[in-house]
Amino acid sequence: MARAAKPSSPKTSRAPSSKPIVKKNNDYTSDGVVDNDVFLLPGSDYQIMGVLTLLAAVIRLFRIYQPSSVVFDEVHFGGFASKYIKGKFFMDVHPPLAKLLLTLAGWLAGFDGNFDFKDIGKDYLEPKVPYVAMRLLPAICGILLAPTMFLTLKALGCRTMTATLGTSLIIFENGLLTQARLILLDSPLMIMTAFTGLAFISFSNQHEQGPSKAFEPSWWFWLAMTGLGLGATVSVKWVGLFTIAWVGSITVLQLWVLLGDVKTVTPRLFTKHLLARAFCLIVIPAGFYMAMFAIHFACLVNPGDGDGFMSSEFQATLNSKSMQDVPVDVAFGSLVSIRHHNTQGGYLHSHNLMYPTGSKQQQITLYPHKDENNVWRLENMTQPIGADGQSINGTTAWNAINPPVFIKDGDTIKLYHTSTNRRLHSHDVRPPVTEADWQNEVSAYGYEGFEGDANDYFRVEIIKKMSDGDEAKKRLRTIQTKFKLVHVMTGCVLFSHKVKLPDWASEQQEVTCAKGGTLPNSVWYVEQNEHPQLGASAEKVNYRNPGFFGKFWELQKVMWHTNAGLVESHAWDSRPPSWPILRRGINFWGKDHRQIYLIGNPIVWWSSTLAVAIFVIFKGLAVLRWQRGFRDYDNTTFKRFDYEIGTSVLGWAFHYFPFYLMQRQLFLHHYFPALYFAVIALCQTYDYVTARIPGIGLRERPIIGRLGAVVFLALSVVAFSLYAPLAYGNPWTQSACNKVKLFTTWDWDCNTFHTEYSQYSTKFVAASGEVHKTNSPLLPSNAPAPPPVAAAGEQKPIQDQHISGAPVVPPQVLVSPEAAMPAGQRIVSREEKIEYRDQDGNLLDAEQVKALEGKVSFKTKYETRTRMIDAQGNEILMDDAGVAPPHPDVEGVDRETVKVPEPEVKEKPAPQQDVKADESKEESIAKSDVKEAKPASEGNEATGA
Repeated sequence: MARAAKPSSPKTSRAPSSKPIVKKNNDYTSDGVVDNDVFLLPGSDYQIMGVLTLLAAVIRLFRIYQPSSVVFDEVHFGGFASKYIKGKFFMDVHPPLAKLLLTLAGWLAGFDGNFDFKDIGKDYLEPKVPYVAMRLLPAICGILLAPTMFLTLKALGCRTMTATLGTSLIIFENGLLTQARLILLDSPLMIMTAFTGLAFISFSNQHEQGPSKAFEPSWWFWLAMTGLGLGATVSVKWVGLFTIAWVGSITVLQLWVLLGDVKTVTPRLFTKHLLARAFCLIVIPAGFYMAMFAIHFACLVNPGDGDGFMSSEFQATLNSKSMQDVPVDVAFGSLVSIRHHNTQGGYLHSHNLMYPTGSKQQQITLYPHKDENNVWRLENMTQPIGADGQSINGTTAWNAINPPVFIKDGDTIKLYHTSTNRRLHSHDVRPPVTEADWQNEVSAYGYEGFEGDANDYFRVEIIKKMSDGDEAKKRLRTIQTKFKLVHVMTGCVLFSHKVKLPDWASEQQEVTCAKGGTLPNSVWYVEQNEHPQLGASAEKVNYRNPGFFGKFWELQKVMWHTNAGLVESHAWDSRPPSWPILRRGINFWGKDHRQIYLIGNPIVWWSSTLAVAIFVIFKGLAVLRWQRGFRDYDNTTFKRFDYEIGTSVLGWAFHYFPFYLMQRQLFLHHYFPALYFAVIALCQTYDYVTARIPGIGLRERPIIGRLGAVVFLALSVVAFSLYAPLAYGNPWTQSACNKVKLFTTWDWDCNTFHTEYSQYSTKFVAASGEVHKTNSPLLPSNAPAPPPVAAAGEQKPIQDQHISGAPVVPPQVLVSPEAAMPAGQRIVSREEKIEYRDQDGNLLDAEQVKALEGKVSFKTKYETRTRMIDAQGNEILMDDAGVAPPHPDVEGVDRETVKVPEPEVKEKPAPQQDVKADESKEESIAKSDVKEAKPASEGNEATGA
């Protein structure tokens, strides 16, 4: 009999999930990823990319020849090209790749390096500088940015329409256009950054496809190209370190995912992945970066304005800076040059010029170049005793002592300046610049035959921990011994720091005697050494050759410290919070009622910033929902949106937020790499919203997405055209300028422009003429003759006489030239005028000039000024050559070691105003030598017996 079946127990039913549950992969393959190989795009995509590239070329190359004068930082980077061609060493805070490429472009076009790019507004045409060829290099980089953006968006899986939109936003971005038309570094930086982004996104796409793509040719290609791109980016600017951080962070994430795949990734396979990335992303970039510096060193073999930044060992590797082996032991009677250890300011130096304040004795400075005024004779406190038991007198007395007496730690010496017959001297008088109580003035005091006084005594204290070798710790040895010079009478230490003296000392570095001065700035060493008793058989020494790696590492440190030291404010600097909202730009150039001002396309900047903000809000909500147990990340589209756009926003963050940590000068162009990633995020967001996210109706109606792209692009093009005159330097009117000047912080000057476009076609007629000497009771009798006739409007200083006193009172002869004029044209005016100004440029009246006559020397400067008239005879005021000062984002010249011509040492020293105590000592010695110094009758008590 059949048994009745048991009724089945009811089962609890679950509501189906509203989101599809994605089947997990069994390996590290990412969910929802597809192969976006840019080498496998349809032909139509390449055609569109070609058209966009052609459009970018038209936009970037339009009137690239204007302006035909130096613009903004062309002062620096064009000047570096000149120095590369001349082989003159310079120091810059940026790595050399882009500068080498600019130099190559100029050299191929015939540039000989004789143009110095010294001033904004300096004309290119008359000296025939191939500036257009040099500007073509950044322009080509700007053009290539368009196809790179197109391929990057395609590698991210975006539709062709979205890729076209993103590329067009880059093409019509005013800021990128402005940088791409000038001899600057930012356009090469952008293309290197963009190429690295393309390569790494393509590699990540290969990686996410799982084990089937690992170590395939395309996998290796894009990984190697990423490393090459990283090396190139960081070789243009150190901003490339931010790109390295972006790639590195995602690489660490990829390795973490690989480590978690225990089914398909064995420890051996994981090691292979790790080593492949280490080689391509560390070895290749580092090798490329160092190779650029190897080329840099190979080009710059001669001394230049920048070698003062470098150590003596580094400088010795430059032509004419190297020195012969010198005797190692330093003895009494040695002729030496003494170098400052810390600041690279140069050699202990003196010249036949007096301090205008304080003791008014002879100046002591640091001078960065080899010169006879750097030579000092080291004397003992007492004269040597001869064989007859009598003292041997004279400054050369120690030359005959054999064997020579070596100078040991603790010995007291005098330093005799051979060119001016005065000794190093200090006293309780404040220095001329650093007027601190703990600083004493250092001067040169005395004359030939004068034995000096106790304030000439300095004690040698060897710094053992800094000296090289056991013997160098016991006695003074050339190069090897580092020592302090302690003033015996006051206890202060000979000291120097990065403080420049004014023009009356040729802007050389200040030397003082510091009570408790910091050790690095009180350290000295002997570089040159000569003694008659130290012949060819004496032990010799020379600088160690640092080799490539030593020079490379030293230059990196100098670049880092110099870059960090650029903290002074600048007229056009800005801070990071203002960049995403485009609060302020940079004034590049102004001339002939035109202006170049770096400002971005506001539509592009604000929309990209909005896209980043939207993603940040999205990510915050997604994390909150995930924490509350929602399973949004089970949705493939949601997860791909989060990861792909998150990668781009991470790139934006890495290229933006580090600037908040910097105290140095910053400018709007520092935001460009971050802007590029923000535009990518904007396009990705638009592509997802209009074509990938289901349920909102836009994916099913593609016409809405296309129409939105067209409208958005049209707005961008309109904004581009409105601000294009500022990028191209085109004619503009004041009314048109004021209409688009939305904020007061957009601080270009609309008054620069004409009121009507017709005024730009006005023909200018230059008045010219001959210059005649002006007879004036205020003109010194020794004033030079006026210059020959200069070209109309040209300014030529004719003579720059040496200034032997202070203040400087230069008379300026201002003339308006006149020449034979064509019929129908006339002269507006001709003036011959003299103006007297002091060293600060203040205008002096006749009484002030009369009071200064006989007390100062004069520097004469001639200026030719031309007035212009139009066809109706109306006078037209001319603008200055440039209105935008260059910013010190680079340091091509050490301003504290610029080589200024030294005054010749006079056979008879100039009369000096010494202190009364010194005067009384000098009067006690009868002198018949014509070289006798004539002490002045005024002065303050500065020395003590």
